[in-house]
Amino acid sequence: MYKRIRDMREDRDLLQKDLANFLQCTQVSYSYYEIGKRDIPTDVLIKLATFYETSIDYLLGITDISKPYPRTK
Repeated sequence: MYKRIRDMREDRDLLQKDLANFLQCTQVSYSYYEIGKRDIPTDVLIKLATFYETSIDYLLGITDISKPYPRTK
């Protein structure tokens, strides 16, 4: 999971501080998510999945299909 969020960020030429600003956390906190030093809270996973337009399952490495699930109402 941690490698996947780093790879997605790097594929978009973003810095850790860019994602930290989006998530409203410090760059250090975000870097801890990427290296697995800190578990990623559910609300942060939701924000990351929304930002990257993918599913949480993809972020977690449960699936290799990056397309998000259809939204329910």
